[in-house]
Amino acid sequence: MNILEDLRARDLVNQMTDEAGLEKHLTEDRVSLYCGFDPTADSLHIGHLLPILMLKRFQEAGHRPIALVGGGTGLIGDPSGRNEERQLNEESVVQQWVKNIENQLSRFIDFSDEQTGAKVVNNYDWLSQMSVIDLLRDVGKHFSVNYMLAKDSVESRIENGISYTEFTYMLLQSLDFQRLNQRENVTLQIGGSDQWGNITAGLEFIRRTSEEGEDVEAYGLTVPLITKADGSKFGKTAGGAIWLDESKTSPYEFYQFWINTDDRDVVKFLKSFTFLSLDDIHALAKEVEERPEQRIAQRRLAEEMTRMVHGEDALNQAQRITEALFGGDIKNLTKEEVEVGFKDVPTYHLTEGEKGLIDLLVEAGISSSKRQAREDIQNGAVYINDEREQDLQYVVNHEDRIDNAFTVIRRGKKKYFLIRHDA
Repeated sequence: MNILEDLRARDLVNQMTDEAGLEKHLTEDRVSLYCGFDPTADSLHIGHLLPILMLKRFQEAGHRPIALVGGGTGLIGDPSGRNEERQLNEESVVQQWVKNIENQLSRFIDFSDEQTGAKVVNNYDWLSQMSVIDLLRDVGKHFSVNYMLAKDSVESRIENGISYTEFTYMLLQSLDFQRLNQRENVTLQIGGSDQWGNITAGLEFIRRTSEEGEDVEAYGLTVPLITKADGSKFGKTAGGAIWLDESKTSPYEFYQFWINTDDRDVVKFLKSFTFLSLDDIHALAKEVEERPEQRIAQRRLAEEMTRMVHGEDALNQAQRITEALFGGDIKNLTKEEVEVGFKDVPTYHLTEGEKGLIDLLVEAGISSSKRQAREDIQNGAVYINDEREQDLQYVVNHEDRIDNAFTVIRRGKKKYFLIRHDA
């Protein structure tokens, strides 16, 4: 199975130019291809994963991936897929984000692979050297306004307004493709489905600026927009985006995102995001049909993705926290693991070495009054480190501390509270 056949089998092809020509090109040659990533934040998020993993798939198939980090275009803003203008960031901020993103990309693409010659490039290197006259004469003259207005990324913004700054983004991305075609022999640009207009504009620019009679080979391919069966946006949770930076989204949170995948989505996500064989995915699909309650496919998806993004150690930690929280073995967690697992839980700082349970429940806001606290304890609704406590005289002491730092109190089935010991 060649690379295009594998992509089709995984439903990873949305659009492509000259399908027969591209298939022949990929079969007969070692192709250089690129995908661009604009630094719009200090980290990439899982919405970027699909194109990143596309580059990785091409590299594993023997082709040469180039990751373009848009230090230049990131200062302008891509109107594609947006209803309003992006906020412009300071140049120093954007360039720092470029470095962060370059480091993140190196987790997925082997830039030391001499055989493929994979590399990272920054379009700031050439865009910053152009004058406005260069841009208008050498690039702008090849694009008619009518052609640009017909592109979805522009047309969808006309009603609400689009600045000239974002209107010119298409020119800059087209220039990127042409420069990489000339300097790195890049013949294929890939991207999300919202990039189709920019990609085809780049192909047109390459054609218009090639020598008369020269047969320049260049293609475009987009991946589909990932959607969720329940209609919610992929990659978003109540807490916001799922980032690839572990300081913004912990490996445990990352693991939980994937393990909570809907049964209707899990097979699609396994095909799109993992490198499991199609036979393995078919077997997991059967598990979803026959034993959905065991969530075998979701666990495998969470394992594969957490290992790929954060490494084996982070995966092991995420699994330990998960098993402790859902298996009632909280006491075996470390201080760091408790902090990660109960990141969003209300926290009360206890400055005394010991505290009566009733007083602690009231002071920490776990129970509304001493009367309510007594009822909660007597009714068996209070758990200390996941062990039920019904003694009204119980005193929370050093023996209840996890790693000498925390005590976890649960009221009812799901309401967790974290006691941080400061004494």
